[in-house]
Amino acid sequence: MILLDGKKTSADIKEEIALEVSELKNQDKKPPHLAAIIVGNDGASLTYVNAKVKACERVGFESTLIRLTEKTTEEELLNEIAVLNVDNDINGFIVQLPLPDHIDEHKILMAIDPKKDVDGFHPMNVGKLALNLPTFISATPFGIIELLERYHIKTSGKNVVVIGRSHIVGSPMSILLSQKRKIGNATVTLAHSRTQNLETLTKEADIIVAAIGIPEFLKGNMVKKGAIIIDVGITRVADASKKNGFRLVGDVDFNAVKDKVSHITPVPGGVGPMTIAMLLKNTLLAYYRQEN
Repeated sequence: MILLDGKKTSADIKEEIALEVSELKNQDKKPPHLAAIIVGNDGASLTYVNAKVKACERVGFESTLIRLTEKTTEEELLNEIAVLNVDNDINGFIVQLPLPDHIDEHKILMAIDPKKDVDGFHPMNVGKLALNLPTFISATPFGIIELLERYHIKTSGKNVVVIGRSHIVGSPMSILLSQKRKIGNATVTLAHSRTQNLETLTKEADIIVAAIGIPEFLKGNMVKKGAIIIDVGITRVADASKKNGFRLVGDVDFNAVKDKVSHITPVPGGVGPMTIAMLLKNTLLAYYRQEN
């Protein structure tokens, strides 16, 4: 079994980006600038955003963090987005999800300038992705594609099952892996909570992408010998033996499948670190497009 080490791979990508940024600065060019808006005080969201800010510092990006209170109105948030859309010093920005219940998430994502949508969530970028046109690929699917490529995993002609149909991971992954591209050309089945006989599908899969959001859902009896497993999930599970009282697990029962599979992403340290690295890569891409 080979671990697909997202922590090491993301560090490699950040180092590559840092070298590019250093070269830009040597040419007296301004570095890329990523902004993030966060509404409220959700602990997980604050952790994610702070990690993104630290990643920007590491690679030499400029970063701006806009913190808004839980009581921020939808109109106030839209105004903040409108300001960033026309700010020529900002190359890309994100609105950290989830948003408070009184704010329409779809309306917010629609308001972001697609040229600065480095999360890749705007319908225009999603549409370009579906048509295999140059665009921003949302960071988690982008990270998975990058991980598969850097570990030289062949996907052409393979049987892939993606479990989970979210617009953030499952749906774009199914599109990307089926497209005519280096990491693609696979036969993809998109499964979800209503899929019948799921075990029959997963047992035939060469590659499984588990993104259903259910801890340790994928068991050993659901995978065939030599399968490649991409575990997108991450959930805190109570564990009295741990100092902090919990452990992090994915959507895959790691101990149950590890002796059967050929490659697998660990949790933590697999897909998660790749997401931030690819957000930086999208920001660098936005920078070059705007500079040209």
